[in-house]
Amino acid sequence: MRRYLTTIFLILSGIVLVIGLSIDLYWSGIASWGLAFIFLIFATYFTKYIPNEKKNKK
Repeated sequence: MRRYLTTIFLILSGIVLVIGLSIDLYWSGIASWGLAFIFLIFATYFTKYIPNEKKNKK
């Protein structure tokens, strides 16, 4: 399951940006970019669980 977390967090980041920027509230832009940035950090963290095919062939 961990290998799919990168994709999940990237999709969540996009969804948060689309929804957050379409809502016209006072702090919605800052909040949505902040959440998207946090999701992108988590996505980069979980890239270490993506299997490497070159490493397995050796």
